[in-house]
Amino acid sequence: MEQPREIVRMTGISKRFPGVTALDDVDFRLFPGEVHALMGENGAGKSTLIKVLTGVEGVDAGSIELAGTAVAFGGPDQAQNAGVSTVYQEVNLCPNLSVAENILLGREPRRFGRIRWSRTRARAEELLARLDLHLDVSVELGTLSIAVQQMVAIARALDVDARVLVLDEPTSSLDAREVERLMTVLRALRADGMAILFVSHFIDQVFAIADRMTVLRNGKLVGEHLTSEITPVELVTEMIGKELAALDEAPRQSEVDGPVLLATDGLARAGGIEPFSLTIRRGEVTGLAGLLGSGRTELARLLFGADHADAGSVDIDGERVQLRSPRAAMSHDIAFCSENRKTEGLIADLTIRENIALAMQAGRGWLRPISRRRQLELAARYIEALDIRPADPEAVVGTLSGGNQQKVLLARWLATKPRLLILDEPTRGIDIGAKAEIQRLVATLSEDGTAVLFVSAELEEVLRLSHHVVVLRDRRVVAQLPNQGLTSEHIMATIADGGRS
Repeated sequence: MEQPREIVRMTGISKRFPGVTALDDVDFRLFPGEVHALMGENGAGKSTLIKVLTGVEGVDAGSIELAGTAVAFGGPDQAQNAGVSTVYQEVNLCPNLSVAENILLGREPRRFGRIRWSRTRARAEELLARLDLHLDVSVELGTLSIAVQQMVAIARALDVDARVLVLDEPTSSLDAREVERLMTVLRALRADGMAILFVSHFIDQVFAIADRMTVLRNGKLVGEHLTSEITPVELVTEMIGKELAALDEAPRQSEVDGPVLLATDGLARAGGIEPFSLTIRRGEVTGLAGLLGSGRTELARLLFGADHADAGSVDIDGERVQLRSPRAAMSHDIAFCSENRKTEGLIADLTIRENIALAMQAGRGWLRPISRRRQLELAARYIEALDIRPADPEAVVGTLSGGNQQKVLLARWLATKPRLLILDEPTRGIDIGAKAEIQRLVATLSEDGTAVLFVSAELEEVLRLSHHVVVLRDRRVVAQLPNQGLTSEHIMATIADGGRS
């Protein structure tokens, strides 16, 4: 059977930024009715290739064809009008508007120039139903979880007459149930003839959904493969440029018997999380496990003072403290890396150097500025330690890949030398090599006496790093389990029966 003509053909694409070549003579092709995975480590050029395709960035060399016609989009709007719809890893919606307004923004049904709100809400509900998501579309988007916001962004992308759907890390904030729901939708769209460009760091998901994959490394094309003709080990080897076995295992102690650093008694927040009592020891990695909406982030935010508890108490080093704000938590050497690095973490317009120094400067106060020389020393240390790319302290953070932005945020808090480091989804959207680096870093911090509260939707990651696991369901702690012989199946069973067994 003759293969259909490419819907997208990119030839000889090169793109340079100051001090770095993001893409170097890259070819890419996408066919109707297929899911094509774009693979590579952070900084490999995936996001740049997407931005070039959708008109966010111009090219220094090369050409792009859409359905056989040469194109050069001047921006995402032109790409969308031509049938190329994109959902980026960082949700670019309006949190102060309703779900319906976000989905139909600029395309609302109108009569005599006035928006027909009943039809707008009905259309939004119809689009969300395609994702098997049923919610009140009149609620403010910012009140919903990041995972639900991601699904809303996808629903918005489906509302246009798209021939090409680009999904940049669409499952990074979704639990297993949400992922399977999305995969069902993607299979239906593929069957309807849509071409889907799928970017993900989840190897198992790629092999479950992709028909073809293109691999980039350091801005260069490594290869294009039918999924059926490459193994996961071969894929990872191409992505990182070395055998998978070369990645060291992150060591984990069987137990920690250090002094108690932090203890809570009946800590709670109405509408956030029910009363819980938790003990964290120095040098201990405490994992939080639970499904989407279980209360993991809510618990973490209480311990950092980002949300105010309305019941219970917190003791640090045996003394009662009030964590009424992040500044109060920082005064007790508590650091927090939010899962939402875009709106609660990094300042995109500042440099790597400035972002890394930010938390330390806040702790010192603005009347005691950190010298530029000291900032450069800090930046150089953590750029090397975390392999931040590009290795230029003056690079603007907004130009970095998502994974490297996450490393910058982590470096900011490591620079404060915290006694308790709260990591909320620190490897979300991180490639396998960078994920191993961060996991090893967590193990090293633990060995050096730093306590870590580790939140992740990936149960295997929680089990790999944690000394004990706190299991949540429906915004309450249902079990606290020592990590001795624990399996993901055991944790899922605990979630399913609410900790009763």
